[in-house]
Amino acid sequence: MFLRCHSRKKNGKKHRYWSVVESRRCRGGRPAQRQVLYLGEINDSQETAWRKTVRVFDERKRQYEQLSLFPSDQPIPPDEVNAVSVVLSELRLLHARSFGDCWLGCALWDELDLSRFWDAKLGAQRGGVPWRKVLQLLVINRLCEPGSEFAVHRRWFLQSAMDQLLGTDFAVAEKDRLYRCLNRLLVHKDALCQFLTERWKTLFDAQFDILLYDLTSTYFEGSCALIPKAKHGYSRDGRPDCRQVVIALVVTPDGLPLAYEVLAGNTADQTTLKAFRAKIEGLYGKARRVWVMDRGVPTEAALQEMREQDVAYLVGTPKHLLSKLEKDLVDRPWEAVHDGVQVKLLEQENELYVLARSADRKMKEQAIRRGKLKRLVHGLNRLKRRSISRDGLIKKIAVLQQEAGRVASLVKVREPKADEPVTRETFVCRLDRAAWKRALERDGCYILRGHLPWKDFPPATEKQAPVLWGWYMQLVQVEEAFKTLKSDLALRPIHHQVEERVEAHIFVAFLAYCLTMTLRMKLRRLAPGLTPRAVLKSLSAIQMVDVHVPTSDGRVLVLPRYTEAEVEQEMILEKLKLKLPSQPPPRIRGGEVELQSGSPT
Repeated sequence: MFLRCHSRKKNGKKHRYWSVVESRRCRGGRPAQRQVLYLGEINDSQETAWRKTVRVFDERKRQYEQLSLFPSDQPIPPDEVNAVSVVLSELRLLHARSFGDCWLGCALWDELDLSRFWDAKLGAQRGGVPWRKVLQLLVINRLCEPGSEFAVHRRWFLQSAMDQLLGTDFAVAEKDRLYRCLNRLLVHKDALCQFLTERWKTLFDAQFDILLYDLTSTYFEGSCALIPKAKHGYSRDGRPDCRQVVIALVVTPDGLPLAYEVLAGNTADQTTLKAFRAKIEGLYGKARRVWVMDRGVPTEAALQEMREQDVAYLVGTPKHLLSKLEKDLVDRPWEAVHDGVQVKLLEQENELYVLARSADRKMKEQAIRRGKLKRLVHGLNRLKRRSISRDGLIKKIAVLQQEAGRVASLVKVREPKADEPVTRETFVCRLDRAAWKRALERDGCYILRGHLPWKDFPPATEKQAPVLWGWYMQLVQVEEAFKTLKSDLALRPIHHQVEERVEAHIFVAFLAYCLTMTLRMKLRRLAPGLTPRAVLKSLSAIQMVDVHVPTSDGRVLVLPRYTEAEVEQEMILEKLKLKLPSQPPPRIRGGEVELQSGSPT
């Protein structure tokens, strides 16, 4: 990189503009130059009317003042009182740090008006730094480069431009202050959910008549001795060796979250629905809503209670129910949803049943079944060729059947009796062809079960089956939310060993997810081909550096400047209808107190 001077005449006067330029070698050895930083105009010796002043913060006097800057190769006019000569040949670029992604996170924070909410909740609490800014720091870190509170304190704050964006110094990232901020959050969780719901309505005209409900788990590292909710349970993370907590979440079909709850790690899914329904009604009142759930969430008693209370629901149903309904469904017409998917509707005993048939799902299920059957048959044939005791044979058959799952019921095995030797006559395996044929006929089919107490919802009765199927398919939005929380926002594993901070850690991740969804909704409308993670990664290439320019009187002029956006980043900003802010004001400090880049004070 090098310093370049651009000269031009304007209104008969000569002006010089300075910028930092990067040289790149192109094909054939031809160099190409790209402007990295634009420093602007610095005065030459000219008429007073044309002299330009800048607002500079004097770190020694702790106040702003207007200074006229002149290059050291030009004399300062005698009538110029408040002027300083800068030595451009000794310019240095220090303390490079990420700016673009942090700035976008702060822009999303402002779009949700979270500063107003948190200033009202935390503004009166004592602290050397406003607690809203401490929380904003934690949430932006979780959005851009997820790390622990100690990592924010030790490394990330110094590698980001959050000091400029928040208008504060390293005090906001003191370790104890970050942890104490977590202790202040949970009492405002429900109020925040209500506030965000109103913002979703204002920003995106969000509808809340379809609620998608599901649960996931996240595990701990450590013993978790002081966390009552940390229990061993069914792990969706594949870590049954670790204690965990269960997170229940409800979102709209667009993925916008309404509320969540942190439950003990051994909580069964079937026991959560009633309490969460009561929570939603307590926060938002009773309204016409349809609860869409996977089949493992509600019990039969819970569904019966919902019918009695005229609460609408749509839930997946085990395939064995098809045996009871196939006689009534056989004469119903199929309706095409799209290529390869058909549905039909049956109304029976105050419930609606939707039978769906998917060609792609049929091929997948048949391939899985053939693979399991092949492994089971080959394993049984290997046992026939071995010399083995009856007890050993029965144990190995049990292992093979467990690995095969439901496919094991398609192969009838005649085991040797207690007084019989193991031979090909006493150990016989046979494929149940009738059961195999029935399984093939049902491949690709699944049943949905629903209750809609309102005759006008959905309004087109003859098209209810495709509409209901569409609602159920939107459950992928909950799975997408869990994927975002666990992967992009690094919700797992949890390292905190105090329960209040465990839940606060999840709360911060939930807030970061709300920022992600705000960006996703904007992209869906303005740039459908982009994802939030891709946008954040691209904008993270916009860096902020401190341009240090010595002055002739021994001081140092510090100009914080973010780098120029490249073509890809300019296109993203244009699509999102965003504009980078103006460059921060310069500072001037005594040369003897100049600090090493990145060192906290």
